[in-house]
Amino acid sequence: MADSETPGDLIATMGQGARVAAQDLARLPTDTKRRGLEAAAAAVQAAADAILAANDRDMTRAAEAGLSGALLDRLRLDPARLAGMVAGIAAVAALDDPVGRAIDERTRPNGLHLSRVRVPIGVIGIVYESRPNVTADAAALCVMSGNAVILRGGSEARDSNRAIHAAFAAGLGEAGLPHDAVQLVPTTDRAAVGAMLAADGLIDLIVPRGGKGLVARVQAEARVPVLAHLDGINHVFVHASADPAMAVAIVVDAKMRRTGVCGSMETLLIDRTYPQAATLIAGLQAAGCTVRGDAGVRALADVDPADEADWDTEYLDAIASVALVDGVDGAIAHIAAHGSHHTDAIVATDPDVAECFLAEVDSAIVLWNASTQFADGGEFGLGAEIGIATGRLHARGPVALEGLTTYKWVGRGAGQVRG
Repeated sequence: MADSETPGDLIATMGQGARVAAQDLARLPTDTKRRGLEAAAAAVQAAADAILAANDRDMTRAAEAGLSGALLDRLRLDPARLAGMVAGIAAVAALDDPVGRAIDERTRPNGLHLSRVRVPIGVIGIVYESRPNVTADAAALCVMSGNAVILRGGSEARDSNRAIHAAFAAGLGEAGLPHDAVQLVPTTDRAAVGAMLAADGLIDLIVPRGGKGLVARVQAEARVPVLAHLDGINHVFVHASADPAMAVAIVVDAKMRRTGVCGSMETLLIDRTYPQAATLIAGLQAAGCTVRGDAGVRALADVDPADEADWDTEYLDAIASVALVDGVDGAIAHIAAHGSHHTDAIVATDPDVAECFLAEVDSAIVLWNASTQFADGGEFGLGAEIGIATGRLHARGPVALEGLTTYKWVGRGAGQVRG
């Protein structure tokens, strides 16, 4: 950004370039987009050493700044995570292209043929913190769905994002895709975020990925439509019919596999008549989790007391709140009162109870006998995700290619008039 250029001027220039690129992308055939993403994946792989070195610099600064363990985990790249990033780009390239696909078709009595056809949204703005993999995931999903994207990462991942973006953009350029298809905001000035949120007419959709403070700010200030989730207060309910070994495995994985991801379990609900509640608690504690329990749980095990705030807290850490509830109805009531409509799971062998839970829990993702850590676009076979949406409009759950499209009606007639 030039010294005389304001953040508003910068975002306006980027938005205008993105708008032109979006028009070009919307016309590209599927094979051209695939080749572009394959070239981008190869370029990111070739730049692995530079990307990891950049991430080391970010990690050093972040540790010195006192970032939490959860944020450091989100920020960290290693060879395995970088390989996963490259594989994710390639996986998106191999997905079916939703653009141009007819959602439904009908022919009216007068012979007019109507169809609803998927089309790109246009220009997507991504505002995110910590996770440098979002740079690649979001770019790949937007390109494959025919959208241009403006990326604004957090200052803590500055060097990582720049290195990933440089490689990704170089790969797209080698394949002949528009230069402004994927842009990274070059400044960490927070005013640039405000300019993106106000860029109605240049940016068509904002997707925030980050902590509660960032998402709340975006939802409060945006003059552009927002697709987001605010909290991931996820529950696992262990019913009285649950298989004990399965229950322990799911509960420990849901909490402890990666505590800093939005799919991590924050509250464990145990049926009051489940005979091995103490074993579940011991499993969490053995895995290094601090347990905070209600009075019923404290009568079974040596745990810290939970207060009312615990049921509404997204810890993103090795902490879990645990409550005893009265069967599936008690679990559903607790989730309705304290959940965030993100991901909730039941462990049970009784299919009627499980189907009741799946039908009545109002969350974007509901699971039966599976860990909440599966709340991930890659695990859903979507290649990657641009975020998890917990609202009720447009898209819900992991948002991938289809979630980055809208539709238009196409009518084919033979001279019909209404008269």
